[in-house]
Amino acid sequence: MPLSEHEQRLLSQMEQQLLNDDPKFASAMNGTARRSGSAARLLLGGGGIVLGLLLLVVGVATQQVVVGAVAFVLMLAGAAYAVSSPRRPAASGPTGVVRGDGSHPVRRPSKAARGSRGPSSGSFMERMEERWQKRRDEGGGR
Repeated sequence: MPLSEHEQRLLSQMEQQLLNDDPKFASAMNGTARRSGSAARLLLGGGGIVLGLLLLVVGVATQQVVVGAVAFVLMLAGAAYAVSSPRRPAASGPTGVVRGDGSHPVRRPSKAARGSRGPSSGSFMERMEERWQKRRDEGGGR
């Protein structure tokens, strides 16, 4: 079921707010680069595990402890390789909104996108603290 125009607008505003508040998290949630080599990694890791199991059977059949130990290490390395994420070369640079030095470009939503929030452009926690302080000041002498 497709989203209505209002729901699409709200979703894009929430995405923009996420990018503004926590760009590192938003970059991490962009999973397209992470999935690129996962099938090959799973296949190679699974192959290492199967080869280790076969080598373990050979080590048990010939009663050689060294072969069994090598087989165990091979299975462990295959499993670790299969579940790990591929490393990116350092020269490729950041792929998301985070720059190479760890900073990010500040993108403020337009006044129309901010809606009724008004002039406040701080982070979520800063806005919550402002609201809390405002309520305390209005509540006064209780």
